[in-house]
Amino acid sequence: MNWGYSGMAGWAWGFGALVVVGVVILVIVLIRLLGKPSSSTSSPKRILDERYARGEVTTEEYRERLSALGLDT
Repeated sequence: MNWGYSGMAGWAWGFGALVVVGVVILVIVLIRLLGKPSSSTSSPKRILDERYARGEVTTEEYRERLSALGLDT
C-alpha cells in the first residue's frame, strides 16, 4: 500500500536529524571553549601558587621554585 509518501520523505527526516545533531555538537563545543579558561594563560607563578595552596608543595619548595623562576621578592 502506498499512502502517498515519496521516497524523499525518509531522506528529509534523516537530514533534519543530522542537522539537529550537528547544532547540538556545535553548542557543546562552544560552551566548552568559552566556559573554561585556557591553561595556556596560566603563568608559572600562578600554577605554583595554586599548588602551594593545595598543599602539593611545602613552604621551602615554594620559596625555592619562586627563586628558580626569578620571582622571589
